[in-house]
Amino acid sequence: MTDAPDHRLPIGEAEATRLASAAVELAGGARMIYRSPRQPFSPNSREFFEIDGFAVDVRWGEISSPAIVTAAGYVFEIHEEGIELLVRPPESRS
Repeated sequence: MTDAPDHRLPIGEAEATRLASAAVELAGGARMIYRSPRQPFSPNSREFFEIDGFAVDVRWGEISSPAIVTAAGYVFEIHEEGIELLVRPPESRS
């Protein structure tokens, strides 16, 4: 994964959902992530993937916070049966 900014933004919700779902599958699947909480200080509580040139961040949950996946500014909560959109990136006002 590179630290260079992604200049292909913004992308649509459907594409962000596809990227997030792909990352969750690469990390072991929604059920495995949801059922296997990790401590926030654990060295493996997050995993980064680069999918189609986009950086995608999967974070395992813990007792007090949900498991989430972030793709291109969209934030999804990971449930046992899949993902659900929580936050869209802000839209420009121009």
